[in-house]
Amino acid sequence: MPKAIRFHEAGGSEVLEWEDVELGKPGPGEARVRHTAVGVNFIDIYVRRGLYPATLPSGLGTEAAGVVEEVGPGVTDVKVGQRVAYVGGPLGAYSEERVMPADRLVPLPDGISDQQAAAMMLKGLTVQYLIRQIYRVNRGDVILFHAAAGGVGLIACQWAKSLGASVIGTVGSDEKAKIAKAHGCDHPIVYTREDFVARVGAITRGEKLWVVYDSVGKETFMKSLECLRPRGLMVSFGQSSGSIGPVELGIFAQKGSLFFTRPTLGNYAAKRADLLAMARDLFDVVLSGAVKIEIGQTFPLDEAAHAHREIEGRKTVGSTVLIV
Repeated sequence: MPKAIRFHEAGGSEVLEWEDVELGKPGPGEARVRHTAVGVNFIDIYVRRGLYPATLPSGLGTEAAGVVEEVGPGVTDVKVGQRVAYVGGPLGAYSEERVMPADRLVPLPDGISDQQAAAMMLKGLTVQYLIRQIYRVNRGDVILFHAAAGGVGLIACQWAKSLGASVIGTVGSDEKAKIAKAHGCDHPIVYTREDFVARVGAITRGEKLWVVYDSVGKETFMKSLECLRPRGLMVSFGQSSGSIGPVELGIFAQKGSLFFTRPTLGNYAAKRADLLAMARDLFDVVLSGAVKIEIGQTFPLDEAAHAHREIEGRKTVGSTVLIV
């Protein structure tokens, strides 16, 4: 019987348990996948803490790679023996095997390894919609990307740099500043001792920015608005430092008729055609060598709780992968 990480109540990493799970045959439109690598993301911690809804007891995780073992009636999107990866769908990626909606599975090209895929589907597709759809980054643009040494940040810095943009990024330490700079961040700012608003003003000669990408939330939100020029765009796509809380909408007028969006990957990749197109864009930029997927640390699947503690303690760099 396959095993999986599950939790019966919201809370700290101690609520995660290693359990046997019943796995039925795939039904119409479904496929059974044997996992080889599972991606760990901050959204998993939100779910475990109870910030995002889950019907308890619940599995955890939304991103993994593996091999199709069996398909249900009517499935034509994938076939048995095919290497696939996915992000989204029902919770439960922290598992040895699972049954998935087949239309969420993306076939992997030969040049992309299972660990790479598990490390980049959520993060890479997030970057794709952030810099290729919400605000289409082009040559000559200057952007601010918070948490530049994180899993999303490292991909974003490389990808934006390959497009000819100049990247300003906030990080938490000198070590992370070096890592971000090595991955395309032109101006790493150690926010624990530097005022990133002042630095942005100096770097842009007072012009400020057309776009800010902020996954930190509470600690950076209001200062991020200060970095935008009139009619600039604030992209808030996470809250690792805590919820932003109520915001008086008039602030966007006061700061210069700013635009604001709080996007999710689920909305941008809801249709299979969009998911596949976004994945092709991501795979192409990785296969070209312009973006390297940095797996900073790996843990056995049954040590998922340890992985969560390391992430919450801000001790990780790049992507974190659970090995099955």
